[in-house]
Amino acid sequence: MSNTKIEDSLLAELRTTVAQVLEIDESLIGPTTRLGEELALDSLMALEVMVALEKQYHVEFSEQEMKRVTCLQDMHDLLVSRLSGGADRP
Repeated sequence: MSNTKIEDSLLAELRTTVAQVLEIDESLIGPTTRLGEELALDSLMALEVMVALEKQYHVEFSEQEMKRVTCLQDMHDLLVSRLSGGADRP
């Protein structure tokens, strides 16, 4: 499977996870949809998403990292970085 297909698949998985936590239809979430402003993702829901991702992908995120996530693409990029061994960026 090519990297593009893997990344597309990961983006789709993230969309599903966020939709489940927010209890909304996946079609409402695009790569650049603003999670806080457009989907009303609050800090408690963001924590739920973070915990779900940490369990699903066996990774850990810092609070600082999660605060930088404003859209699905940011979440995707952070997860790809973590899965490839990247550390928290200042």
